[in-house]
Amino acid sequence: MPELPDVEAYLHALRREVVGRAWTGVRLKSPFLLRSVEPPLAALTGRTIDGVRRLGKRIIFEFAPDDAGERAGEALFMVLHLMIAGRLRWKKAGAGLPGKMGLAAFDFEHGTLMLTEASSKKRASLYVVRGEEGLAAHDPGGIDPFACDAQSFGAALTRANHTIKRALTDPRIFSGIGNAYSDEILHAAHMSPFKRTQDLEPAEVERLLAATRDTLELWRDRFVADAEKKFPDKVTAFRPEMAVHGKYGEPCPECEAPVQRIVYASNEANYCARCQTGGKLLADRALSRLLKDDWPKTLEELE
Repeated sequence: MPELPDVEAYLHALRREVVGRAWTGVRLKSPFLLRSVEPPLAALTGRTIDGVRRLGKRIIFEFAPDDAGERAGEALFMVLHLMIAGRLRWKKAGAGLPGKMGLAAFDFEHGTLMLTEASSKKRASLYVVRGEEGLAAHDPGGIDPFACDAQSFGAALTRANHTIKRALTDPRIFSGIGNAYSDEILHAAHMSPFKRTQDLEPAEVERLLAATRDTLELWRDRFVADAEKKFPDKVTAFRPEMAVHGKYGEPCPECEAPVQRIVYASNEANYCARCQTGGKLLADRALSRLLKDDWPKTLEELE
């Protein structure tokens, strides 16, 4: 799922391509994409896009107010949530939608913004809402790690006693962080993904906040620099430069111990046992049940 750094790269490219431009129409291929009926999607045709912004992991398009009608002067917003497999691409004007992956094409005189989803489960969503009040209904409520101090970060983190991994990825707690960057943040902070939030000392909260900002800023700036050259076309949660995410079995870049992985539900956590858990291997629920006493507890036993 595109997270804060990826969404910011999209926004950087969209500001260049569509802000200040009139939207000439939309070609909607998937009827399951549009989740709202009022205002109608057709109400956006002919309007100019005044700006784009991020709301958690959602991309918000702000359209200029209509000068006529009952609600003259009220802005309309299009709320796009890419979910896991949704992606945006910039194509030449009038470009055709790809077969199985194409969901919608948003047309402008100078080009087409293509929305695709490389999954059989179509989870991406599109809403059209009226005014800031309507937009606020789509805000999960998580705080922005760049716009809070250590005290408010710690208060959000410890409000309930979750694992750190769950807290970081909960959009009602923090804005824009998902599975991939939570792995990278926790590795940078040298913290176990399954440590409980209410067990954290104040110094650990500050260390986690610093790691969160540094990690997100590093990747955001890298992707935005790339987006300066061309529209992002290879948005993925797996990057060769990442420390632990998607690196199961590969050497940790800090200590060279093999990266470990815990799979749970439809998610996973990647971590370095030596850097983050004092050498202890976290128990994978399925394998530890199967192997019981044969399940290794430390890196030494694993080797």
